[in-house]
Amino acid sequence: MLPSLSLVKLILVSLAAHAALAGARITTSLYALSMQATEFTVGTLIALFSLFPMLFAVTSGRIIDRIGIVTPIVAGAIAMAIGCMASGIIGGLPVLYLATLLIGTGFMVIQVAAQHTVGAMSSNENRSANFSWLALGFSISGFCGPVIAGFMIDHASFTSSYIVFGLFATVALGLGLFGRLRLIHVALPKTENDRHAGSMLDLLRTPEMRRIYLVGTLLSSAWDLFTFMLPIHGTRAGFSASTIGLILGCFSVATFVVRLAMPWIARHRSEWQVLTAALALAAVCYVLFPFTRQPLSLAIVAAILGLAVGASQPNMLALLHRFAPTGREAEAVGVRVMIGNACQVALPLAFGGAGTAIGVSAVFWGMGALISAGLPLAWRKARQD
Repeated sequence: MLPSLSLVKLILVSLAAHAALAGARITTSLYALSMQATEFTVGTLIALFSLFPMLFAVTSGRIIDRIGIVTPIVAGAIAMAIGCMASGIIGGLPVLYLATLLIGTGFMVIQVAAQHTVGAMSSNENRSANFSWLALGFSISGFCGPVIAGFMIDHASFTSSYIVFGLFATVALGLGLFGRLRLIHVALPKTENDRHAGSMLDLLRTPEMRRIYLVGTLLSSAWDLFTFMLPIHGTRAGFSASTIGLILGCFSVATFVVRLAMPWIARHRSEWQVLTAALALAAVCYVLFPFTRQPLSLAIVAAILGLAVGASQPNMLALLHRFAPTGREAEAVGVRVMIGNACQVALPLAFGGAGTAIGVSAVFWGMGALISAGLPLAWRKARQD
């Protein structure tokens, strides 16, 4: 089934914003490394992409539940455009610290708005398929962002790379202003009590929601740590920016392929069965990463990781919307984004420092062990399906 026009609009907004984020992240990593920054400094910068999203994701979800998606999307796109343009035009490490906050926060708002709206406009029958379409858009942008960044850096400059991604954010802004997103119909709560009953902790007290958040966080952390560590691992191995961008592109192509196949997979396997397989594959990939010293071998393992984490997001979001309290779906998405970003703040700082102190291999193996810890929980749920 092809996506509706409303879904296409949300995909395009998300694609443009995510391309700006993905490109800005890799550009920031390589720009900082070019200025002789340590792994800890790079980790700090990457963590700042997630600091404000961690702090304000739940608040953003509640605001979106209350006022809709248009104003938050416009504000988020403006913040992203300012962050990218400032990094390109002014430059320097001090500007990067502020720009990463703006870019990361702006994307978080757009992400929560789009994911909530896709869930709210869908029925139980087509929700997984619609999330797969949205995830396909993220796969395209996840491929385009790093590849464009690598080639812009190698053949133009860091400034040009940032400006290109500022233009991507401007495209998201244009779609927010002129894409008639207000016309997208979603089912609203019947009463104000339905909309805001309970606190954020109520969502975390539900065992099913805790399981979804835990497994989703492990898999999203596997994704985010890979995008943080690959530039460091690749730079140490002597790869060019274009090669690093292409390896990230292979990862994103794999996420696209598995999401394209997700409607067929969903007919044969439950959400928890897919998530269990994703955890197992991701753990194996992190064990193998330290042994990949050539671009081809690294690209192959990156693609396998892309298959694992690419399959996880549509299934995790479908579960989240199925079990979230009525009228609090955007807040539930916000909690998921908050937890994920808390890990994105902590992991680059911790593993960036660890990479400096004990080496990159230990970082990869530590992440593999962390992912493996979630396997028993997911396995028990998969056996019940």
